[in-house]
Formats: sequence, C-alpha cells, structure tokens
Amino acid sequence: MDISWLALGLFMLVLIVPFAINRSYQLHLGKEISIAVVRMTLQMALIGLYLQYLFHLDNVWVNLAWLLVMLLVGASAIISKAKLPKRPLMVPICTGLLLGLMPILMVMMLWLFQPTPIYSAQYLIPTAGMLLGNSLSGNIIALQRLFAAFEEKQPQYHGALALGASPKQAAAPFVQTALQQSFAPILASMATTGLVSLPGMMTGQILGGVDPIIAVKYQIVILVAIFATLTISVATSVSLTVRKLLTHSGKMRFNTHL
Repeated sequence: MDISWLALGLFMLVLIVPFAINRSYQLHLGKEISIAVVRMTLQMALIGLYLQYLFHLDNVWVNLAWLLVMLLVGASAIISKAKLPKRPLMVPICTGLLLGLMPILMVMMLWLFQPTPIYSAQYLIPTAGMLLGNSLSGNIIALQRLFAAFEEKQPQYHGALALGASPKQAAAPFVQTALQQSFAPILASMATTGLVSLPGMMTGQILGGVDPIIAVKYQIVILVAIFATLTISVATSVSLTVRKLLTHSGKMRFNTHL
C-alpha cells in the first residue's frame, strides 16, 4: 500500500512533540532539529528520484560508480565523525570498507538473491547501502577508541617498546580493545532482535504483504551480512591505520589527539 503525500505531510505533525520537549527543557535544539528534518526530507526525496532513474537505467558501470561514491562518502563520514586527520587515513578506511563490503555483497548477489541481471541496481544498491551504513558506527567507535588509547596510554605503549616489543605488539592491546568495543553494540542488537525489536527491513516486508517466514529469512541474511561486513571492515581499517600511524621504530607519524 502506498502512502499519500498528504498522509505523509500530516504525519510530520508528530514532530510537534520533540519541539515541545525541546522548548520545555530549554535544550536550545530547535534550529538543529529543524535543519535535520528538512535535510533528511530533501535528501530522501532526491535519493528516491535518483534511485528511480538508476533502477530504470540499470547500467553496470553506473551501478559500480555509485558504489564507489558510497564508499568514498562513507569513509569521509567515518573520519569526520571520529575527528581524525583525513589525508593519512582515507586510503586505510576506504580499503577496509571495500574489503568488508565486496566479498559479502558478491556472495549475496551471486548465491542468494540471483537477480537478472546480476548487477541489478534494485538489489545491488539498497543491499550495499544497508551493509555500508551499518558499518559506519562500528568503524567510528573503533578508531576513536584506538586513538584515545594511544593518547591516554602512551607510557604503557612506550614501556612495551622499551622491553623489546615490536610496534605491532605494543599496539596490540589498544587494537583488541578498539575491536571489542566496536563489536559490542551490534552483538547486543543481534542478541535481542526478535524479542526487543523487529528490524526495519522485516517490518517493511511484512507490512508489504510478504509471508513472515520469508521476511525472517531475509532479515537473518541481512543481519549476518551486516555483522560480517562490519567485522571485516573494522579489523582491516584498524590494522591498516596502525600500520599507517606507526613507523618501524614505533614513532607516530601524526598526532593521535582527538
């Protein structure tokens, strides 16, 4: 069932409540809320029109170009949100996202979805978007935690180097903590899915009339794919970032202060 533009516009009236809470508690977030809502609405409308065109065109090179844009924007967003230097980290993070996304996406397209053509934008673009979008927060947490550890525990790091550890060995506890903390939110989400929450994709399919068992199968595939993409991308990004950050002698090539 389609949602009319009138119904959508009327539904936006629920935003009166957040604005009222903002005013009642004097949060001074009215401008930020307004900008966020307007940007979200315009961006979603524009991407809807663009995807409509993209699906109609369905050209392999255009689809791959769009995937590249998604990767670059995603990497840039990670660096920006983590408040890290862009120039030295763009390549490591892009590489992490690419290696996390492509193997999982290819398995899903070639083995599970099997669209015709195999590069069908209707399947390729939304699936890649879900996988990349859910990998951003994990990468941000991991990189923030990694750089915070280098900043807060420099004596521990330099002490390990003085005892004969290699830079990689001295940084290993920081990497381990960064990975553990980045995986924690998605593990908690997966552990409570179906009991505490119903994922958006599954809910959308059920509302669209799809059999609940079929919707469950698709949702399991998506959740497993998201987790695999996140773990691969985060582990790769963090490993390459450490390699980029540290010299062979263990000195840091750029500032780790967040």
